[in-house]
Amino acid sequence: MQEVSKLNHIKSLKCKKCGREYLPIKTYVCEECFGPLEVAYNYNSIELNRKSFQNRPNTVWRYFELLPVQDKTKIVDLGAGYTILHKCNRLAKALGLKKLYAKDDSVNPTYSFKDRPATVAASKALEFHAKAFGAASTGNLAAAVAAHAAKAGLSCYVFIPADIEPNKIVQASAYGAKIVAIKGTYDDANRLAAQAAETYDWAFANINIRPYYVEGSKTLAFEVCEQLGWKTPDHVVVPIGSGALLCAIQRGFNQFKKLNLIEDTKIRVSGAQPSGCAPVVNAFKNKSNDVTPIEYPDTIAKSLAVGDPGSGLDAVETIRQSGGIAETATDTEILDAIKLLAKTEGIFTEPAGGVTVAVLKKLVESGEISPDEKVVCYVTGNGLKATEAILHHIPEPVEIEPNLGSFAKTFNLEVKKWQK
Repeated sequence: MQEVSKLNHIKSLKCKKCGREYLPIKTYVCEECFGPLEVAYNYNSIELNRKSFQNRPNTVWRYFELLPVQDKTKIVDLGAGYTILHKCNRLAKALGLKKLYAKDDSVNPTYSFKDRPATVAASKALEFHAKAFGAASTGNLAAAVAAHAAKAGLSCYVFIPADIEPNKIVQASAYGAKIVAIKGTYDDANRLAAQAAETYDWAFANINIRPYYVEGSKTLAFEVCEQLGWKTPDHVVVPIGSGALLCAIQRGFNQFKKLNLIEDTKIRVSGAQPSGCAPVVNAFKNKSNDVTPIEYPDTIAKSLAVGDPGSGLDAVETIRQSGGIAETATDTEILDAIKLLAKTEGIFTEPAGGVTVAVLKKLVESGEISPDEKVVCYVTGNGLKATEAILHHIPEPVEIEPNLGSFAKTFNLEVKKWQK
């Protein structure tokens, strides 16, 4: 093991495969086995109890001791986190569940869960005195990184596949980011972004500072525990793109258990992917220890169109170890789920959230989720970011003449005379 500096609550970066430890610097791959690195904490130096969180800000930074930033003055905070946990009574009834909650991250500053890892990554970029900040993205991270770069005063470069939703490109561009649209897939964009980050010594959120970046997402587990009165759900359903979100949520639950903030109860973690890009689900169902990449993803859920998921195998193992399930949803099922969630609970999600709800429905129907389980499904992005996916699958506005008679006739209503 290399010598590890004392950085308060941050112990080191540790290889997930061989266990070798490194100084917590700007690096992400083990030199020994090329495994991914993750942040290790000095838990003995972390003193937290349930009362510790009283009067703290309602953002991800309420969990500062469990996030990999040493210098509070470097925090780049747009207010991400502590989003609403909706109790979904009407959706639960429609699906045949007794206790169902939706963790709604569509209301974050740039309208997706990506603000959570982006705020951590931007803060870490400042700690590392990075020359520029950026990411490879299927859309949501582009906006989140661009917004936090603007707040931090950093130049920003985002590499995206050229066919992502226009609204997401407009959003990221409005924050001042340099948008690099690649004629290819997300994996093509990711490879070029990695080359650029290494060549110019930039800090790219989901590449060379990835071990720190992914830590932001585990706050989705922390918040659910708090919002359930320091209780845990029985089952969570999480959308899968790279697989990092699912693994981070499980890590969050485990860290709260380690600190005795919640009881050591079993939480089943299930993963949801679109059928047009489901390498993790395929590996799970085939009982394989390898995740075979999807060369050409084909799905309306473009934010999940990651053909070669960086944390894919970790996601498979996490699902297996928790007793969860991995399942897919077709484009039609995704669209139906978007409309179902909107009509029952007033939550308008992008297709990734539709994947989650569609898979939740399937797992209930197949008996994989029992009616008595307390379930949380994660809604990760706002429907207004991907309106073209659903635009032609909803009724068009009804055009009428500007009088009550026309209105009554159109909707088959009785016309009543005005009474004094």
